[in-house]
Amino acid sequence: MNKPNFDENRRIYDVKCNLKAILDARKGTENEISIRELATKSGLKFETVRRMYHDETRRYQRESLAAICIALDIDISDLLTLVPVKE
Repeated sequence: MNKPNFDENRRIYDVKCNLKAILDARKGTENEISIRELATKSGLKFETVRRMYHDETRRYQRESLAAICIALDIDISDLLTLVPVKE
């Protein structure tokens, strides 16, 4: 059975949402978009996008991830990354 949260040394990983970095990098450009605008463009609730922006989401809905990626024209690997949990 696969245990995707562990590597061979049993290190635990966490999922980090990079939405804040993505939106912040677009500030001052023609691709700038606010959390509220992204919520509207993606069809998601403002609170859902706000939680992702602040990396407060613990369980991601597939539809939400797809909507964000499509709205921003990014890959899911741009949005989410695995990071080792500090012990």
